[in-house]
Amino acid sequence: MKIKDFAKLKAFTVDIDQHCVAEVSLNRPDSLNSMNSDFWTELPAIIEALDSESAARVVILSSVGKHFTAGMDLSILGDLERDDGVEPARAAEKLRRWILGLQNVFTTLEKARMPVISAIQGACIGGGVDMICATDMRFCTENAFFNIKETSLGITADVGTLQRIQHVMPSGLARELAYSSRNLEAAEAESCGFVNKVFADHKGMLVAVRQLATAIAKHSPIAVYGTKAMLNYSRDHSVEDSLNHMATWQSGMLQAPDVTEAMQSNAEKRDPVFDNLLT
Repeated sequence: MKIKDFAKLKAFTVDIDQHCVAEVSLNRPDSLNSMNSDFWTELPAIIEALDSESAARVVILSSVGKHFTAGMDLSILGDLERDDGVEPARAAEKLRRWILGLQNVFTTLEKARMPVISAIQGACIGGGVDMICATDMRFCTENAFFNIKETSLGITADVGTLQRIQHVMPSGLARELAYSSRNLEAAEAESCGFVNKVFADHKGMLVAVRQLATAIAKHSPIAVYGTKAMLNYSRDHSVEDSLNHMATWQSGMLQAPDVTEAMQSNAEKRDPVFDNLLT
């Protein structure tokens, strides 16, 4: 998919402003923004297009309507229908590849060169929690709530929640929520650090999140990308390995002219001007 194809999207809308902030909005409010087949195809294609064409320095992941998302659309589960005549090992291998494909949709958010910010209102259920755990930051409204629904449906959450959530909230709370499938309300989500801040309403949240995204977008995109890459690497590696990786990264990236521009613009009391990353 190319950016020119965004007008054809079925599950999303995309708006890119003059600051290179892209707002990617789930746009199926009548279906509670459930994650149908269009969702799973379009989301990674959108992120990859924004990244590969260097069209965005920050992405806001939002939604239209009363609720952020009700999670995976039940129509997707039709792909799980088993044919009794199929050899079990091959059927299991096919199912494994299908799950890995779903996981990769949200991993795309982590791998993108730009930060991704979630802006959540109302319900964020099941796959919605998988998705926002893969974003860099989470903000929500007072009426938002989060639910790891899968356990109550007789399955184990398999698209990223269990692998990421203990990195963004205390382990004991993460396990309580996963085992019990109880709602995590906005106030508790803020107190445990799962969300950065809670806002009174959807409009106010989007205003604040857009301001934050614009502030980030003014910085050197190579510096912001490096920060995201190092934070993600450090999450999954030891301090020693992460410091070594940082030194290797910086030995190449510190040569960027962005350092000179940042210092010069600060001395001249003006906004810096940085080139986009290469396509």
